[in-house]
Amino acid sequence: MSLQGQVALVTGAGRRIGRAIALRLAAEGARMVVHYRRSQSEAEAVAAEISRSGGEAVCIQAELTRVVEIDHLFEDIEQRLGRLDILVNNAGIFSPTPVGPTQETQWDTVLDTNLKALFFAAQRAAPLLAQSGRGRIINFASLGGLQAWPKYTAYSVSKAGVIMLTRCLARALAPAVTVNAIAPGTISFPDDAPEIAERALRSAPLRRTGSADDITNAVVYLVGAEFVTGQVLLVDGGSSIPS
Repeated sequence: MSLQGQVALVTGAGRRIGRAIALRLAAEGARMVVHYRRSQSEAEAVAAEISRSGGEAVCIQAELTRVVEIDHLFEDIEQRLGRLDILVNNAGIFSPTPVGPTQETQWDTVLDTNLKALFFAAQRAAPLLAQSGRGRIINFASLGGLQAWPKYTAYSVSKAGVIMLTRCLARALAPAVTVNAIAPGTISFPDDAPEIAERALRSAPLRRTGSADDITNAVVYLVGAEFVTGQVLLVDGGSSIPS
């Protein structure tokens, strides 16, 4: 698949999954917008790697929990690149919020980052994506949006919200834009604690953790899919299969 001439925005693209997605879409030919909140040096390193490989990338900072900054992000994209074809809503946080001790500020931070920001990014991106003729929005949900994780209550609620948001957006933005979600299971990186992989090995029928390639392959599939919208693609090694 070639994405030559297309522009893709990946939120939270400086590290981990976001970084891998940005590099993969650039390798497929997309001009990249590498978004970051605090990870400026990491985002600049991603953009530099894309440039060394012959691609094009710009870095843009924005605090996505503030709608005014989302407005500025998309204004900047339109002014600098003139179009947007692909939005990957990857940025999110994963922090413990057990029912008893969780404070209002903790709840708000998780919901604002993982759900509110995705809605307003999609809302602001929609006109640009519609103009492209084959706009794509890919949201990041989670296995935690389908299962109850009581130690991470706000996270599970936010990711369940992402799943319903994906379906609502798919209805609202069709036929000009397709909207789908990816729900990863455990995706491991070299700097992760060993016990993370050990838990996944016990729960996943495929007996391994996922890799960045597993996620980027799913993204590329959804970018290319012409007749898929409103769906949630589980990339979890079978962990969600009922016992």
